[in-house]
Amino acid sequence: MTRDAATPQVRAAVRQGLSVAVATGLYGISFGALSVAAGVGVWPTMALSLLMFSGGSQFALVGVIGAGGSPGAAVATAALLGVRNGLYGAVVTPVVRARGLRRLLAAQVTIDESTAVSAAQNDRRAARVGFWVAGVGVFVLWNLFTLLGALAGDALGDPRAWGLDAAAAAAFLGLVWPRLAPRRAQLVAAVAAAVSVALVPFVPPGVPVIGAAAAAIVVGLVVGDAAPGPDDGRTQPDDDASPEPEGATR
Repeated sequence: MTRDAATPQVRAAVRQGLSVAVATGLYGISFGALSVAAGVGVWPTMALSLLMFSGGSQFALVGVIGAGGSPGAAVATAALLGVRNGLYGAVVTPVVRARGLRRLLAAQVTIDESTAVSAAQNDRRAARVGFWVAGVGVFVLWNLFTLLGALAGDALGDPRAWGLDAAAAAAFLGLVWPRLAPRRAQLVAAVAAAVSVALVPFVPPGVPVIGAAAAAIVVGLVVGDAAPGPDDGRTQPDDDASPEPEGATR
């Protein structure tokens, strides 16, 4: 880690990871307050953030409960949204290369934010450090602010009016934007966004995300293998190799 911290790429990954962690962690206030308002107690709310640790799934679960839905419907909705986290594992596993207990921790912090920060980097070391900084940072701050929101409750008013959801979305956009320079990437993003928007009024929460991902895969296959992927052109030296780039791709 000392050697990693000396590289400009890793320092940039740390900055990105911390900024995303702060923007996303603050949004935990909203979840804590909304969860308690929906009738979920403080301790069950904290258990959701500590164990489920998937913001979209958590909001979906308490939303169904708050609307009077059954526990089965709440769990099913949350699980549907959580499917994407399993797909992220295929992206970050070759980069993180965790073993033993660290592998369990890596699985717990494999979320939208850690995957996005990792994928935004141009070499393997930076991607690995960005993953851990964003993942652990979000975990700590999300749980702290969930507790704050759950305890403060009504004193906070409606946390959705604070625009914290927009802050998290803006952080994601900042990570994704440089990836949209190639026209093929723009096409994939446009089709995925259109599919997601079209599905929102007609399907349960979680389905638009999966539909957008499926559309992106199909478009990526159609435009051909020439489309640059998130790993093209990265220098990816191994930890045991010399500090100079090896030129291998992730």
